[in-house]
Amino acid sequence: MTDLDQLTQSLARNLKHWRAERGFTLDALAARAGVSRGMIIQIEQARTNPSVGTTVKIADALGVSITTLLDYEQGPQVRIVAPQEAVRLWSTDAGSFTSLLVGAEAPGPYELWDWRLMPGDSSTSDPHPPGTVELLHVRAGTLTLVVDGVEHEVTAGASATFEAKVAHGYRNDGTEPVEMTMSVIIPPVR
Repeated sequence: MTDLDQLTQSLARNLKHWRAERGFTLDALAARAGVSRGMIIQIEQARTNPSVGTTVKIADALGVSITTLLDYEQGPQVRIVAPQEAVRLWSTDAGSFTSLLVGAEAPGPYELWDWRLMPGDSSTSDPHPPGTVELLHVRAGTLTLVVDGVEHEVTAGASATFEAKVAHGYRNDGTEPVEMTMSVIIPPVR
């Protein structure tokens, strides 16, 4: 089997899987992606190799990465993310940061984050899609968690969870760095 044949088969299998996972009909996915129903049928039957643009539109409509849609690995998958491969998405000159440690797609995106907030630093977030849940565990310091304008103190060793469909933020009002691990669970696109 050539690489192109393997890619065609993987895309067909993964498209069927994610369309079923999301509960989308052919027509619903076609409308969301802006791609014809016939094209989706051809892809699911491994009869065509769509353009990159078409593949990206379908991945976006399904709420998965193009990598997930094209993944040809089969069987149980273990993905190791080395410390230097963690993605730093936010940082301040004072030394605060967030790093996305690892994520997964099924049944909806899951993310695991490492946070450090230096004294006086804060980070705010807009509301996430309804059904999104954040769980956090403070390893050091005292976090001021602000959810929908209400402040909650989370001390070292304590954990918290909340629905993140409202504006929220994280603040360090103390004198020592806050270190925490956070998981974000995002509902699947329906």
